Order: sequence, then C-alpha cells, then structure tokens
Amino acid sequence: MPTALLSVSDKTGLAAFGRGLQRLGYELFATGTTLQALQDAALDASPVSELTGFPEMMDGRIKTLHPGVHAGILARRDKPDHLRALAEHGLREIDLVCCNLYPFVATVLKPDVTFEQAIEQIDIGGPAMIRAAAKNHESVVVVVRPHRYSEILGALNEGTLDAPARRRLAAEAYAHTSAYDAWIAAYLRSGEANGFPVEISIPGLLAQPLKYGENEHQKAAFYRLGPDPGGIGGALQVQGGPPGFNNIQDASAAFQLAMDFAQPAVAIIKHMNPCGLAVARDTATAYRMAYESDKVSAFGGIVATNRPLDRSTAELIVQIVTHVVIAPEVMDEARDVLARRKNMIVLAAEPSQKGLFDYDVRSVPGGLLIQEWDRARFDRASCRTVTKRTPTEGEWEQLGLAWTAVKHVKSNAIVLFKDSAAVGVGAGQMSRVEAVHLAVQRAGDRSRGSVLASDAFFPFPDGLELGIEAGITAAIQPGGSVKDAEVVAAADAAGIAMVVTGVRHFKH
Repeated sequence: MPTALLSVSDKTGLAAFGRGLQRLGYELFATGTTLQALQDAALDASPVSELTGFPEMMDGRIKTLHPGVHAGILARRDKPDHLRALAEHGLREIDLVCCNLYPFVATVLKPDVTFEQAIEQIDIGGPAMIRAAAKNHESVVVVVRPHRYSEILGALNEGTLDAPARRRLAAEAYAHTSAYDAWIAAYLRSGEANGFPVEISIPGLLAQPLKYGENEHQKAAFYRLGPDPGGIGGALQVQGGPPGFNNIQDASAAFQLAMDFAQPAVAIIKHMNPCGLAVARDTATAYRMAYESDKVSAFGGIVATNRPLDRSTAELIVQIVTHVVIAPEVMDEARDVLARRKNMIVLAAEPSQKGLFDYDVRSVPGGLLIQEWDRARFDRASCRTVTKRTPTEGEWEQLGLAWTAVKHVKSNAIVLFKDSAAVGVGAGQMSRVEAVHLAVQRAGDRSRGSVLASDAFFPFPDGLELGIEAGITAAIQPGGSVKDAEVVAAADAAGIAMVVTGVRHFKH
C-alpha cells in the first residue's frame, strides 16, 4: 500500500485531495492540524508519530525531523541497499509528500507582531521534508501547492506521474522553499544599516503569465512580491482584458507619480514618461488640466489618480482612447461610465507599503542592479536660493510641484510647470539643452510665466538660457556643477529666481 505524508498550513482542497488519495489506495499520515482536518472530514488518517515511534514535542518544533520520515522519503527505489536499510530498521517507504509551510510572511506583515511570534513561524521540518522529497522526486511525488491536487490525482489515477511531471513538481518545491527562506532573510535583516547582503534572492510569486513582453517575440510574466504587496503588485482589476507587459510598467509609473502628490493629482503616462500631469481641487479638474498639457500624446495613454475615481472624472477619461486607468479606488458611479470602453483596463490599487523586500531592482546581462527606491521629496527648508531674486510664494508652490514631477521623468529630464500643471516635458535626452528645447517646444506659449525643474545640474548656462528665452520666471535644480557661477549669472542677468536642492533625481 503506498504511503502519503501530509503536513500543510494552507488547508485549501485538503479533504478532497486526501479522499482522492485514499480511493487510489494510499495510506495517509499527517501532522498536527492537518491530521485534525483530515479526521474532521471523516478520513482515515494516522499521526506521523506512528512512522517515527516518537511523539511531537517542544510545541510542535519536533515532529517530522526523524529517520522514520526522512529515510522513507530519501530511500531510492532502485537501490536495494536503501530498501534493505528501511526493512532492517522497520521503516516505511513514503511515496508522496504534500507540504506547504508556516505562514511566515502573513504573520510578520501583521501590525504589532513581535519578534518571538515571527520566529515561531519559521518552519524547519516542512522545508526539510519538501527538499528531501524533491531530491528523490524519481521515487517520491512532492506537492506544495493546492492547485496541483487535481492534476496529481488525475495522473495517479492513470498509473503514475511521468519523469517530466515529477521534475516540474520538484522544481516548484525548491522554488517554494527558496522563496520562503528569502522572506525570512529579508525579515531578519530589516532595519539593519550594514548595507546590502552578500547573497540575495527575490521571492516572487507568479501573478500571471503575459501574452508577450515589450515586443511580441519576447515571452514574459508578472510576479507579485508577497501576499498583499500594495501598488501594482496588489492591484484589483475592475474591467478589461489581461494587462500586458507595457501596460503594467506604464501603470506603475503613472501610479507612483500621482501618489507622490498630496493634492488631488492626475498623471497621464506614455512610454514611462508623463505627457500630462496636474494637481487641482478635485480629480476631474486635474484630469482636464493634465489632458490640456499634451492632447496628442494623451491618446492611448495610461491615466492614474491619487484619489478615488468618481463619475465626473470617468466621464472625461472615456472621451478619448485610454489603455489603462488606475486609482486607489474605483467608485461604483465611475464603473458604469468606464464600462462604455470595455477594452480599457481599469485597476484599483492601494499605495505600496514599505515591505520586507523593498528594493528597486533592474536586470543586466549576468547580474542584478539593486538600489533603494527614490523616496526623496521636495523640502523647501533644505533648498537654497542662489540668485539675487528669491521666488515668490506662487513660484515656490509651482517649483515644489515641478520638482516632484521631474523625479518621475527619464533623464535627462526637464519639466515646465504653470498654474499647477506640467505644460512642457523633455524626457530621456542625451543633452540637457535638447531636453529643455523639447519641453519649451511642447509648452509653446504656455512656457511664459512657467517655472522650470531640471533633474540634475546645468553643466553650462545654455540650457537655462533656452528656458529664459521661452519665458520661465524661476528654476529649481540640484546645483553642484563647476559652472554653477555662470549658470547663476545667467539667471541674475534675466532677473529670474533660482533655487538649488543639493539632491538630484536621475531616472534611467
């Protein structure tokens, strides 16, 4: 009679799986609450102590760490000496291991969880069983995810699982324990100021396969960090078809930009850069202003707001083709309106919280680049006026908005702000002068009376002078160029105000 050992934290589908195994002739052994759940479902299951001859102890810390479990899992069926050793010691072969791990991540994300409570959710016996079964997958079926139960029962009903299926399950098992350990490591090092770890793993959970990547010839998938990560990873889809790779990237960029403002804000994104951005007393007004920033580029864009999406804003959004809309909440009154464009993807997302794995990660061939997120905000108190003229209160307000916006524009980046809207954006240029030229070209006459933000310092006066010629009245930039004196002199000669932040916002 084949033997199955079950020890799961996630009891989803457990009773049905156990019942299916029994119909196939398996004898069931289980631990703790898994045993109780099987018995409550009127299944004949025995405690794991009958395999080990040893009781559970130390509050359940010791129950499966025993040769009665691990010898039965690790014994290779094609090695007679392994089978003789089992028989000599009166141990049983274990043919199937069903195990998933203590809810460590769900525990540590609870408010006010103590370190002691977190430590007790570090599973030891479970990963050991999973890894042992995965190592010996040619002889032992290992399953860690409930959604595999029906697939496995179906294969066993036909006879057995073939070698490729067993290998896939083994790979999934090792990925499960690897991600689990990655979360534990992230938790234990959280709060330390000792730099980056020597080794790092990214504990992603497949959210959905994607139709393709940035281009149709590239395969792609989307992975979520943790059970409730917030941001785009935790977004709820309200309507529309499956989002694509570019949809997700652009929606994330739009949402991060909108959420960086305290006032009601709307951002319209194309290819990871804002083509429209405004703040106002309400989102409908902000959307109208953002749309006016660049009506041409707004077509087919991504719209994000930092307030619940209401009917009046939705009525404006559906006037043109929009691929994705994302907001912290989509009100019922807005859903009926948005449904007029059935193909439009609508997402509701909570602001992303600082989690256990809190890095900005980029891949390069053969490696990963990892950095902290750019969370530096506009701080008027730390800015320094370097020109003879200081900004007016109105200019200070626009400078703060422009500085917040330029942080989200690809470098070299220039943003012109006027009347609480981005009237001109120059993004991703090799030359800062060219970025200014694009920004003032897009702004047209609206550049007169605007303020200018530059993500990094002006290496020469020419970029600033181009803005001055277009009619800017104030500028904000990091400062720190060897030509700062010449840049300041150009500002003073034109009578504009300029402040430096001492902080740059490169975004590549």
